[in-house]
Amino acid sequence: MMTAGIDIGSATTKAVVLGDEGILLGYAVKPTGGNNRKTAETVLEEALGNARVGRDGVQQIVTTGYGRENIPFANRHITEITCHAMGVHSFFPEARTILDIGGQDTKGIQIDAEGKVLDFVMNDKCAAGTGRFLDVMAHALGMKVEDLATVSLQATSQIKISSMCTVFAESEVVSLVAKGVPTPDIVRGIHQAVAERSIILLKKLRFAQPIAMSGGVANNKGLVSSLEEKLETTLKISEHPQIMGAFGAAVLAQKSARTLRSKSQQRDAERP
Repeated sequence: MMTAGIDIGSATTKAVVLGDEGILLGYAVKPTGGNNRKTAETVLEEALGNARVGRDGVQQIVTTGYGRENIPFANRHITEITCHAMGVHSFFPEARTILDIGGQDTKGIQIDAEGKVLDFVMNDKCAAGTGRFLDVMAHALGMKVEDLATVSLQATSQIKISSMCTVFAESEVVSLVAKGVPTPDIVRGIHQAVAERSIILLKKLRFAQPIAMSGGVANNKGLVSSLEEKLETTLKISEHPQIMGAFGAAVLAQKSARTLRSKSQQRDAERP
């Protein structure tokens, strides 16, 4: 039984193709751009190509994320909260809290032993502490955002970024650069600020251990280090944290497909 999950986020769109028993067959990630319907088609075809399977073999497709309801070929649309919960649970069934830092928002999700959502909180009114915030800070430093991770690990002193407003923080970073503050120290200060804001969000949730992290920002080892230092724990992060929402959508597609097949078999058995 093959199913697919597509997570149409504000910054990137992810697709996952699963085989029997939730085995990952292929996945793909693309910038969402201005036409999320076309991007969803493209990323699904790429994921199918990576899985070396045809689209006609996929029994059900579930979409999630901001653009989930704009995809006409999907069988179901499910919220990103539910899909991230199921995706993380599939990899870390012991996890009870999820920190998901996306392109435009940050989410804290509390889940039970079955991967069901018990409670959640979101910071979606401002880009502070999100992937977009890190993009702006990297631009202010004349760096690629993917280079922030390794640079911050070279820091030798503590620098505090006092403002979490993206505009004001950018001005603060430019001022620090002008003063000759070493770039690694500035980047570490940025990561510390994001970590502090994320923990404030988690405290609203009354979070419990163990804590898992999802979203593309989880690939930033410098930020992860700052979070683990402040939380005094080791975060559970999969090899591909960016596709957790799409993975969860594909898992939920499998559950739905099994239910439909079971009902069909039952109807066939009841026929005279």
